[in-house]
Amino acid sequence: MLARHHDPIAAVATAPGRGAVGIVRVSGKGLAALVTAICGRSLQARHATYLPFVDAHGQVIDQGLAIYFPAPHSYTGEEVLELQAHGGPVVLQLLLARCLEAAETIDAATGRARLAGLRLAQPGEFTERAFLNDKMDLTQAEAIADLIDASTETAARSAARSLSGEFSKEVHALLNQLVHLRMLVEATLDFPEEDIDFLQKADAQGQLTGLQQTLAGVMRRAQQGAILREGIKVVIAGQPNAGKSSLLNALAGAELAIVTPIAGTTRDKVTQLIQIDGVPLHVVDTAGLRDSLLPEVGEVEKIGIARAWQEIESADAVLFLHDLTRQHTPDDPHMAQSYKAGDAAIAADLAGKLPVTTPVIDVWNKCDSALVAVLDESRTGVVISAKTGAGLEQLRQRLLALVGWQAAPEGVFMARERHVQALQQVDAQLAKAASQLRARAPALDLLAEDLRQAQNALSSVTGAFTPDDLLGEIFSKFCIGK
Repeated sequence: MLARHHDPIAAVATAPGRGAVGIVRVSGKGLAALVTAICGRSLQARHATYLPFVDAHGQVIDQGLAIYFPAPHSYTGEEVLELQAHGGPVVLQLLLARCLEAAETIDAATGRARLAGLRLAQPGEFTERAFLNDKMDLTQAEAIADLIDASTETAARSAARSLSGEFSKEVHALLNQLVHLRMLVEATLDFPEEDIDFLQKADAQGQLTGLQQTLAGVMRRAQQGAILREGIKVVIAGQPNAGKSSLLNALAGAELAIVTPIAGTTRDKVTQLIQIDGVPLHVVDTAGLRDSLLPEVGEVEKIGIARAWQEIESADAVLFLHDLTRQHTPDDPHMAQSYKAGDAAIAADLAGKLPVTTPVIDVWNKCDSALVAVLDESRTGVVISAKTGAGLEQLRQRLLALVGWQAAPEGVFMARERHVQALQQVDAQLAKAASQLRARAPALDLLAEDLRQAQNALSSVTGAFTPDDLLGEIFSKFCIGK
């Protein structure tokens, strides 16, 4: 534990801005003198007491509720004082300043500072204290931030399941199985002279297979949880006037992007967060794609096209929008041929610039137009009308399927990309261990090392083997006061 973890800390624990109630929180050891200075009296543990909060001159700052939580029965595991006042920014800053001032004032009874070293808390430091004092593991601590940041009801419920410990229980169950298997291997290594094949007798191969199967189920749910937390970045791409902005508006259910018949109306990206079956989608409308060397393409549009490609290359999925009305134009075959050539050029660029893992969905728009007499049944992708909404539900479900979402939200716990990567590392180590066990003459020392590495990777999920720099990165993403 670093030296700063022993400092008493204080912060405003409610969001910035005006509100009915605001909270100032103090955590540390030996808060009794500070409590008396702020509240004018001692407090009964875990009882809300209505009283005035006074400054150093005895003037009332505000009146509200004070609650004292003795260690270890508090959020952080330390002594905690919470002051609940009216939620004005100035009032809360005055209360916080009073706490810091009173902490350094000499207490007449002891001749020492009331709470020496009290400082402002860093982002996430209260929750970090809770983790370090074994009030929760790392997955539960991360779930607090995920619950606060949840953008959909499904994400909030999944974060609540992680906070209650469901993800942790799954990981601990895997750890218990893995430790038992390690014990068998270590026993065989420690007693080679014994004429007992511990591994065969205990069905080590069967235990490892069962462990891998259980891990696969946890990985699937963790990947679903990561999708819920991070959301999906979906970029709408296509030629000018294919209906990209209309599609964004239709998916969002609001007029977010300007729609006109003029090519190149959208010059910069327009992003909107929507949800499909509780999964957050960051939908990005981009400038129409065409050859930047064309004489009619101005400098502003060129910048828009370049930015469009930047968004496309970082997408989780791309909706490649085609205009059905320009696919078949009997009055002007040259225009239809030119439009198809433009689509073909974009398709080639998408294939060359995108990772093979990024799905591209061909979306054929304007199926409601009278100009579209016959639709090619062999055409792949989804046929829609951004104007009438036809085909949009099919498109939504296609998106979820392509990014790996499975409609089982009630069994999903919130997870992060680091959790998924750790579980994948466990899976790789167990695969190596399985290869050793299947060998005619297993190298038990290598088998033991594979299992040890798997255990360390699994333990990093809950924080048992997590380096301090990673902890700092995780908790720095929290809000101050939490």
